[in-house]
Amino acid sequence: MKTTFLRAILTGIRILIGWHFLYEGVSKLFTPGWTSKVYLENSLWIGKDFFAWMASSPAMLQTVDMLNIFGLTLIGLALVLGFQTRLASWAGVAMLLMYYVAYPPIPGYTFGAVNEGSYLLINKNIIEAAVLIYFAITGKDGHYSADRLVREWKEEKAHPPIPPTGSAGGGTPVSGMRREMLRDLIGIPVLGAFAYAAYKKGRWDSFEKKYLLENQTTDALSGATVKTFQFSRLAELKGQAPKGQIQGVEMSRMIMGGNLIGGWSHARDLIYVDKLVKAYHDDERVMQTLLLGERCGMNAILINPQLSRIINKYRHELGSNLKFISDCGIQSDFIKGIEASIEGGADLLYCQGEITDRWVQEGRMADIARGIDLIRQKGLPAGIGAHRIESIKACVEYGILPDFWVKTLHHHNYWSARPGDSFRDNMYCFQPEETIRFMNDLEAPWIAFKVLAAGALTPQDGFQYAFNNGADFICVGMYDFQIVDDTNILLDVLSKVERTRPWRG
Repeated sequence: MKTTFLRAILTGIRILIGWHFLYEGVSKLFTPGWTSKVYLENSLWIGKDFFAWMASSPAMLQTVDMLNIFGLTLIGLALVLGFQTRLASWAGVAMLLMYYVAYPPIPGYTFGAVNEGSYLLINKNIIEAAVLIYFAITGKDGHYSADRLVREWKEEKAHPPIPPTGSAGGGTPVSGMRREMLRDLIGIPVLGAFAYAAYKKGRWDSFEKKYLLENQTTDALSGATVKTFQFSRLAELKGQAPKGQIQGVEMSRMIMGGNLIGGWSHARDLIYVDKLVKAYHDDERVMQTLLLGERCGMNAILINPQLSRIINKYRHELGSNLKFISDCGIQSDFIKGIEASIEGGADLLYCQGEITDRWVQEGRMADIARGIDLIRQKGLPAGIGAHRIESIKACVEYGILPDFWVKTLHHHNYWSARPGDSFRDNMYCFQPEETIRFMNDLEAPWIAFKVLAAGALTPQDGFQYAFNNGADFICVGMYDFQIVDDTNILLDVLSKVERTRPWRG
C-alpha cells in the first residue's frame, strides 16, 4: 500500500511538470509571430554574449525558436505519458538550466522575462530541474509510466508468461494486471484533459479578442469603453536617444525623471496615487526601468539624493555608468543637500527649484552662490533650478552663473491650467512666454522639466514645445511601459525641431 501511494505521488509530480512544459510549448506554437529574439537580447548575466549571438543570426534564431517550441512540447508529452522519461528529463534539465542562466533570480538580471518569484537565488526553473534530475536517475522505477508498461511487455515477449491462475497458483491475477496497466496509462486521460482545457481557453481567448476589438470603437459617452493595451518592446525602438554635453559630461537629450520612482506623482486630488506609485516601484521594478531607459539611450536620471541608495545599487549590480543628477533637495537646505548628494555619488548637482524660489524670495542670494561654489570646489558641474522665471532673473542679476539651468517649461493650453493657483498642483511654469524670451539669451545649457505639466500634456505636444522654444535637454518621469514610446516620440520631435536658441551643450 505504501509503495502504491508513493508511486502515485511521484507520478503526479512528473505529470504536473510535464503539463507545464506542454503548455509552454503549445502556447508558443499557437502564438502568431512568437520569437525568443527579445528574450535573448535582454539577457545580462554570464551568457549574455552567447544569447546575443543567437539573436543576431536569423538562421540561428529560427533554430532556437523551433527548439523552444517543439522541445517544450515533446518534453511535456513525454513526461505526461511517462514515455522515454529518462531522456525527456535530461532534456528538460538542460532547457531549464539555460533559462536559469539567461535570467537568474538576481536583482537586476531578470529584465525582459516574466518574474515568477525568486527565493534567494532559487526560482521555479531550478526547482523543476532538481525534480527532473530525480526522474532522469530513477528512470522507469518508482512511478507509473508508459516506460514501465513497455518494459513489462518486452519481458513478457522474451519470456512467455505462464497463464495467470489466480493468487493461489502463484500468478498475477488478471484484475491486478489490468489495474497496473491502467495506472501506467494514466497520462492518456491527462492529455485529454489538457486538450479540453486548451480548447476552452482558445474559445475564451477568441471571444475576448472579438469583444475587445468590437468595443474599441465605442466612446466614453455612448457606453463602456474597453481598450487593449500592449507594452512597447525594444524591438519597436526606432533608435537611441541623441546626446549633448554639460561641462564635458555626455548627457542624453531626454533625461529620466525620479518623481515616479520616489512616489511624487503630482496626481492632484487623487491622493492615493503616490502610494500606488511607490507600491509599483519596488527595487526590481526601478532597476528594470533604469535598464530599459539605458537600452533606449538615456544615460542619466534626475533624482532626489534621498534615493541615491537605489541608484548606487543599480550601478553596482549592473556595472552601469548611469549619470546621477541630484536636485540637492534635503530638508529645504541646499548645503545639506550638496553634502548628501556628493556622499551618494552624484555626477551633477543643482539647487532644487523650490529651494531657489524660496531663497530668492527671502533674499538669500549669498547662500545660493555659496552652494554653487561648494559644488565647483568638488570638481562637479553646478546648476540652478527654478519654477519661477523671476528666480532665474534674480540669480543672473546677482552674478550667479551656473554651469546649467533646470527650469520648468510648458504651455497653458490644457483644461486644468489655472494661472496663479500653484497651490492646487496644476501649473509649474507660470510665465512660459517670458521664460522662453529670457532663457534664449543665457549661455549655459538648459534642462527643462515638467514639460508635460505633470501628465496634463501629451509627450508629442510637450516635447515639441520644449525643444522648439530653447530647451537643450528635457527631464521626463516615465513608467517602464512608456519608455520605448517616449524615446520614439523624442526621435520624431528632434527630426523636425524648429528653434531660434542655439543648442547649448
